Amino acid sequence: MTASLSDVEASALSAVDEAAIARLLLKLLAVPSVTGSAAESELQHVLARQLERMDLAVDLWSVNLPELRAHPRFPGSEAPRTEAWGLVGDTRLQGDGPALVLQGHVDVVPPGDLARWEGDPFRPRATGDVVHARGACDMKAGIVAILAALAAIREAGARLRGRVSAHFVVSEEDGGLGAFATLQRGHIGDACIITEPTSGALMTANAGALTFRLDVPGRATHGSTRYAGTSAIDAYLPIHHALARLEARRNMGADPRMSEYPIPYPLSVGTLRSGDWASSVPDLLVAEGRLGVKLGEDPAQARTELEVCVAEACAADPWLRSHPATVTWPGGQFASGQLPAGHPLAARVADAHATVTAGPRPSERGAPYGSDLRLYSGAGIPTLQYGPGDVRLAHGPQEQVRVSEVVTVTRALILATLRTVGTM
Repeated sequence: MTASLSDVEASALSAVDEAAIARLLLKLLAVPSVTGSAAESELQHVLARQLERMDLAVDLWSVNLPELRAHPRFPGSEAPRTEAWGLVGDTRLQGDGPALVLQGHVDVVPPGDLARWEGDPFRPRATGDVVHARGACDMKAGIVAILAALAAIREAGARLRGRVSAHFVVSEEDGGLGAFATLQRGHIGDACIITEPTSGALMTANAGALTFRLDVPGRATHGSTRYAGTSAIDAYLPIHHALARLEARRNMGADPRMSEYPIPYPLSVGTLRSGDWASSVPDLLVAEGRLGVKLGEDPAQARTELEVCVAEACAADPWLRSHPATVTWPGGQFASGQLPAGHPLAARVADAHATVTAGPRPSERGAPYGSDLRLYSGAGIPTLQYGPGDVRLAHGPQEQVRVSEVVTVTRALILATLRTVGTM
């Protein structure tokens, strides 16, 4: 491996501190930084101190939420919050080379049913090489890889031609408010690597996801005379079946990068709420879900397709024809995003991974979920995702990551960073 490395690359790889990586991962996982919580803000301040100790130029700021929410391109949000903090750490510019962004989100989803966890989800548990906790792979392992890569580059005394920026953002899980605020503040770059969990693959495209809400009316009456009313639950059923047919149509001829997924662009109803009394016929059903956005698709077109689907289902039903359901679009609104075809960032990261693993170059794939990738690529910054962890374990009670995988990604980030910004 060393034969293909420059002296500064070899020195930086030798400076990777595997024990420090494990310690830092456990430290960050112990902060319960659920989206919108006070601990989310706490973690931003913890990370700011970490960046300051690395002698980076740190910008830690309180986000003006009312101003951001009023912006015409605001990406939406779901979790209630009273504050948000932005955080960027920059290396000191030494030359005229390009600027690379290494990005990760600090927020995690709630743990769900605690009975399904082995122990406290925010008290990380190490079993050999594996660390279990909420946020282990999604995505505090990726944040640790960024910090460890920057620490090793600094320890090696590398003089960079360009600039490296660490962007740590809040609110990715519910729409991307943190990334949007960071870009609006003027923190940009010539390329970006987001260390979301990819199991060693390169994610060069993300599908989008739009949160929708359906209000389906019924007519209330006593349960003993249900024939005199109309159940909103029954009224919803033809809409549900129509949505399934819409999903099937929208998944025909998907982009090759999405071909490995049985359903590249899922349409999923996640919550149903109806009724307020067991012996009453419910007069309202509220359904909320997510609509997958195809690669390159205008989100407005995706919204229109769902709205037309619901309208046609209502027109075909005797009750809904005169009492139609309404569609609204609250919460997160993720457009799709993708790295421009042939951009050198993909080859650079692939080569770095192959070098540190002494194996093949990783495959290039698309992801069926929305992420901050679309905000960076939408701002004209070529972006891909590459990071430690298996996304199939994210958001569940078995969430975990291998420390050895964090170390591998750290080493690959070092090479990709040095080869992107250049050295003097």
